[in-house]
Amino acid sequence: MSFEFIGFITDPFVLMFLAISSGLAIGKVQIGRFNLGTSGGMFTGLLIGWYAYKNFALPYKGMENAPKYAALMLEKGVVSKDFFTFTLILFVAAVGLLASKDLGVVVKKYGMKFIVLGFVVTSAGALATWFAAKLIPGQNPFTAAGIYTGALTSSPGLAAALEAVSKLGVEAEAQVGYGYAIGYAPGVLVVIMAMQFFPLIFGINMEEEKKRFRKSMNSVHEESKEEDTDMEDINILAFIFACLLGYFVGSVNIYLGPFIQYFSLGATGGVLITSLVLGHIGKIGFMNFRMNTRVLGAVRELSLSFFLAIVGLRYGYETISSFTGSGAILAFEALICGFVAILSGFLVGRYLFKLDWIVLSGALCGGMTSTPGLGAAIDSAKSDDPAAGYGATYPVALLAMVIFTILLQKLI
Repeated sequence: MSFEFIGFITDPFVLMFLAISSGLAIGKVQIGRFNLGTSGGMFTGLLIGWYAYKNFALPYKGMENAPKYAALMLEKGVVSKDFFTFTLILFVAAVGLLASKDLGVVVKKYGMKFIVLGFVVTSAGALATWFAAKLIPGQNPFTAAGIYTGALTSSPGLAAALEAVSKLGVEAEAQVGYGYAIGYAPGVLVVIMAMQFFPLIFGINMEEEKKRFRKSMNSVHEESKEEDTDMEDINILAFIFACLLGYFVGSVNIYLGPFIQYFSLGATGGVLITSLVLGHIGKIGFMNFRMNTRVLGAVRELSLSFFLAIVGLRYGYETISSFTGSGAILAFEALICGFVAILSGFLVGRYLFKLDWIVLSGALCGGMTSTPGLGAAIDSAKSDDPAAGYGATYPVALLAMVIFTILLQKLI
């Protein structure tokens, strides 16, 4: 009998389970009215990911005969991106189906406001990044574009930045990727903290905001009472179909002219929009997209726990290592970029548009294109309702991200 200890503790499943279990334990710690909740897994994932990569992968970098566990980690990261995408799809599909009941009235009531918020959040982040790049002497312009897409956690923005510099060589692409890797975790952190602390800082009464939101949605609930009695516990075929169709929709590239070129929703946007629409429709043939909220809630919680832990594990080494030297400046820049973006959206949404916090919290996360932020908003509100605002703002914010990423490349 043999047992390879290092191979076991560096196994992606073991690392994910460790990050999730320790993160959920930390997330239960209550400090006043604040706790990390499900988001705790991201923070423990950052530490575990940093330690694993530093000790079990980095020492073998460039070696031909590296151990299998080290070679896999160097090739695919501490946890493969495939796990990241899979758990993200499950989370977004569950959230979309849960929030679909309010989609029609939310879009009808707040549609134009969400369009404006999508551009406010993304433009404020781009402006903050531009100012920072001008103030910091000698900053690489390609890194700045990467920081912007990372701080707003936008994979489509990253794709646009990489495409814009592709003719300039591998080094330019590497700088974009480096900025994204450093900016991603601080960007997620900003949104999670905003969802937790904005209600405390601005004196928002969560119960009153829920009543205000539900009052706006009452007409939808009245219309859907009869349909809600026909819910299934879980229709596996319908759930998988929503994921499959959404993944296809997210993969379609739409040509928007020579300046922007191609735009796509990506896995997150495609699955979210499709799930919202199918859930709103309700039933197609033998596929019922109205499913038991408790079952979908369990799917959402489980997939979100994995997703957040994977975010931490994948970006742990770059994030923690960036706290020394010039990387610390870039991480701080990402924090400022994310904070300016979400605060601008909050001020416009709350004080100009007079939106309730429930729908606004989702819209802010959609404007930041932040799926982890949506998880934090749902956790903070103890309700899935923020997802409706997220789904309405997300597509607009993605398009705006692509536009501003290209503009940043040219201006910096």
